[in-house]
Amino acid sequence: MGKDETRELGETPELDPTPELGTAAAFSGKSGDDVVALARRHVGEEYIFGARAPMANAAWRGPWDCAEFVSWCVFQATGILYGTKPRNDPMLADAFTGFWAEQAAAGGHTIAVDDAAGIAGAVVLRKPAGSQIGHVVLSDGKGGTVEAHSKVDGVIESTLAQRRWDFGILVPGIRYFRSDASIEVVPPAAAVIRLTTPLMRSERIRRIQRRLLKLGFAPGTPDGVYGPQTADAVQKFQAGQGGLVADGEVGQATLAALGVN
Repeated sequence: MGKDETRELGETPELDPTPELGTAAAFSGKSGDDVVALARRHVGEEYIFGARAPMANAAWRGPWDCAEFVSWCVFQATGILYGTKPRNDPMLADAFTGFWAEQAAAGGHTIAVDDAAGIAGAVVLRKPAGSQIGHVVLSDGKGGTVEAHSKVDGVIESTLAQRRWDFGILVPGIRYFRSDASIEVVPPAAAVIRLTTPLMRSERIRRIQRRLLKLGFAPGTPDGVYGPQTADAVQKFQAGQGGLVADGEVGQATLAALGVN
């Protein structure tokens, strides 16, 4: 194969056999490339934190949030409803990154991020922690993404590199093709501050908390511990900024926006 050629993957696992899935496990005949092509037609459209997209409305042009965008593109391109509750009614379906994570884990549909990076239409996410929303994107198969990103950027094409991810997902019923090129997703250069067990603790977190207080957010006592209240304050700060994903995690972009070193 040439550098840019692809090969079709084998059949993906059956969807988890829960009653609410209905007929969603039927093979669509559509490919991940079809999903990406549809997603690209919406680049430039508006992002609103928490926006809800009507899955059954093929004419929808935003606003979007990250999970609604990915679920809508998958459904409109393939007829498969995924990452939503309920899972069998596009008229009522509400998408959430946590639903994507739960359904993929239950059905055994997860793959490594580096694998997803080379598969057009694979989904890549970081799971929500606590009350946070996480983030979910479509892989373009070349290490890039199509995603509903943030308030100022809207729907964009971006990259998987230098960002924290948990895993990729292949939606059953979709045909996928793997790039012949090996793609390694380079992680962030510095550790991302986020909700963990046990909780993260540092002097930098204390500086973040003090800065949030000064800006009018409520991170709780500036004790240097990154708990749910601090994460919630970070998410609210991010949602009001341009170009930041409102995921409640503090990487280099959020540190810069806060003015914290």
